[in-house]
Amino acid sequence: MTVPEDRPDAVAPAGPDAVAPVAADGQWHRVHPLTPAIRSWQVFAVLLLYIGQDLVQNVLRGDLDVGAATEVTRVRGWALAGGGLIILLVAGGGATVVYLSWRFTRYRVTHDALELEHGVVSRRQRQAPLDRLQAVDIVQPLLARIIGLARLTLEVAGGGDSRIELAYLTETQARRLRNHLLASAAGVRYQTPEAPEAPEHLVFTVPVQRLLGALALSGASLWLGFGVVALVIGSVVTGHLGFAAGALPATLAVGSALWRQFSTGFGFRVATSPDGLRLRHGLLEQRTQTVPPGRVQAVRLSQPLLWRAAGWWRVQVNVAGYGRRGSERVEAGLLLPVGTRDEAVAVLSFVLPDLGVTDVEHPGPVVDAGLTGRLADGGFVPSPRRARWVDPIGWRRNGYRVTSTALLLRRGVLHRRLDVVPHARTQSCGATQGPLQRRLGLASFALHSTPGPVTPVVDHLATDVVARLLAEQVLRARHARATAGPERWMESPASSD
Repeated sequence: MTVPEDRPDAVAPAGPDAVAPVAADGQWHRVHPLTPAIRSWQVFAVLLLYIGQDLVQNVLRGDLDVGAATEVTRVRGWALAGGGLIILLVAGGGATVVYLSWRFTRYRVTHDALELEHGVVSRRQRQAPLDRLQAVDIVQPLLARIIGLARLTLEVAGGGDSRIELAYLTETQARRLRNHLLASAAGVRYQTPEAPEAPEHLVFTVPVQRLLGALALSGASLWLGFGVVALVIGSVVTGHLGFAAGALPATLAVGSALWRQFSTGFGFRVATSPDGLRLRHGLLEQRTQTVPPGRVQAVRLSQPLLWRAAGWWRVQVNVAGYGRRGSERVEAGLLLPVGTRDEAVAVLSFVLPDLGVTDVEHPGPVVDAGLTGRLADGGFVPSPRRARWVDPIGWRRNGYRVTSTALLLRRGVLHRRLDVVPHARTQSCGATQGPLQRRLGLASFALHSTPGPVTPVVDHLATDVVARLLAEQVLRARHARATAGPERWMESPASSD
């Protein structure tokens, strides 16, 4: 794969045997030629789903049975053929647009950034500085996995949509490019022609039985069970399936959410590596995530009420860029779908290895107090007793703990939560006070993080405590950012100079 030096804008070939850049060659490259085929099949799937859903609803309402459907097909064959032709034209138009989009998409890797150009009518150029790299994901949807392709996604700190996506590369190309990007982001200089893949150590996996048990004990499963019972009873009382057809969309939505959680958590593996925490999971769509050190903005350990007997916990994080993914927001910020207390604490220690406790103390008691403690356990500052008038159940659990490196916020009795935010990752702080809180001398403290599943807040603290915490946390955050390490976390001081 060579490009003449006198043609800097030439695009290197992107055939099945093309090699992705493994160094900052500065040359333009295209993604795999099968990318339009993988993307355009969704057009056919959406059209077939729309037609099939309409047919099923008609059958359930009794407006159309199988015999009638056959008769309609025979009598109105020409009309159906015309509809099929329209579907093919629409699908063909969509496939053409996807092809043109691929044809005008190219990318290149320099020493400091990855650049992407795309767009047919309006050309856009994106640039991802490697020293601002937050996470690198390799995603393989089912069809792409069958063919042996993968989508490489880069999350970069910045405003708006800072994500850059390369779809699709071969699986080998995606891994090689990921290794180079992570090595460059860390400031590693390697002598080999390409960056070697960092070794990883498997820590634990999530058993399928535990995942199924956690889903069965979730609120969505309970609502789904109630919904099925209500559909059966309603159909029996009314005597026809029209009632079931009306409630079917809500039931399907809950079932779809449960399936998505199962598919996302299937085969969940947690491993450590010099380039960050590595996660692999997914049933139909497999995802390999790498979160570099120091990129985690906030961590949450949570335990729903029904999980308490089994001692299970969930771990979620905020990473810059993940919060803007829409439907992928929850799964992208998931470090552990369900695990034991020891596994949850281990994951916390991987992403935040230093909780800032003194030599006299140990992280264990502090974390225990955050997970299950009440009042002043573990050095937490709790809500005053008068807070019981606005929060009679949870006021004993509300509290915060400040260490030299992080702020820990706990709350929730029925649904326990512990939020941990490094001082250096504090975006801003705020305080709110409702009319009843004002009368009782209470206020709520909120710590603003990047968009994501974690929203750090502690309610119903004393007003003077919130005022002092607000002022001190701003100073702590400013000092932590000023003394933070380099963005390239493995770069030596001599090389950085």
